[in-house]
Amino acid sequence: MSSTWARAALQHCAFHGLPAIALADLTVELAPQWEAAREDRLLACRGRDRRRAAGAGRRPKVVFLDALLITLAYLRTGVTQDLLAVLFDVDQATISRAVRTIRPLISARGYATGNDGPRLRTLADVLAYAQATGFDLCLDATDIIVRRPQAARPGRKAFVSGSKRRNTIKGTVVSDQAGRLLWAGALRPGRMHDQTAIKTEGIDDLLDHFPGVRIWADQGYRGLANKHPGQVITKLDLLPDTADKDLQDLIVDLRKLHCQQRIPIEQVIGRMKNWTSLTRWHGHRATLPETFIAVATLVSDLTATR
Repeated sequence: MSSTWARAALQHCAFHGLPAIALADLTVELAPQWEAAREDRLLACRGRDRRRAAGAGRRPKVVFLDALLITLAYLRTGVTQDLLAVLFDVDQATISRAVRTIRPLISARGYATGNDGPRLRTLADVLAYAQATGFDLCLDATDIIVRRPQAARPGRKAFVSGSKRRNTIKGTVVSDQAGRLLWAGALRPGRMHDQTAIKTEGIDDLLDHFPGVRIWADQGYRGLANKHPGQVITKLDLLPDTADKDLQDLIVDLRKLHCQQRIPIEQVIGRMKNWTSLTRWHGHRATLPETFIAVATLVSDLTATR
């Protein structure tokens, strides 16, 4: 099959519905890093410096631009590596190697805050940015279906989600009120509670360090709300029917307001789930965190420029 046709088809698959992500911008940003990583791998294999000029020797089967398109299509559509190998007339191992070299570069880009804003990489960066700009944050978790671990493997039940009744891995996402994805991470087995997962990232200490930050979260984070009143805001409980009618109406209005404040995080997670690789992950569970973060950085570019 013509590699030109394959490039055109993959570019359509990878960027369909993603007008804000420009292939040229990603190429300019990642090409030098890819070339440097390739030279480091070659140096490790040779064990000595070059004896010939750069560019000599066997040509790579997949050049950088093709590897970028392959990786984006693989993340976006969930197409199998065998099919990608047929499109480019190479082995499946070549496609796997292309994905393994590009995906870490994408995941290391950080999260966009705007055209000229800084890129955030840690949860501490996000809270510091929120306190400096005055933006409220939204926090929520999402489950990604994964393959069931082998029988009799220790910790097998840890991946069974109580809400999904499936084997999942849970990831946490943070956005601001403008709907910009600012951070994603804290991937833990599906059985772990949402609040426990984010606590492993040290959010308690961060909230103490940044007292001006306010986070809107669902009722799964009530423990954080009780420990950090005024900083973590969860939905109020309904009053019994015997309570004052005016007070009941006030609580209902406040609950509606809380739901409205959390709309941005639900929209951000929905955008992430448009990438098939985060709907159901068929690969090794060890590679899901890197995939999750890589997709999140690409989605953050979309949400920062809309």
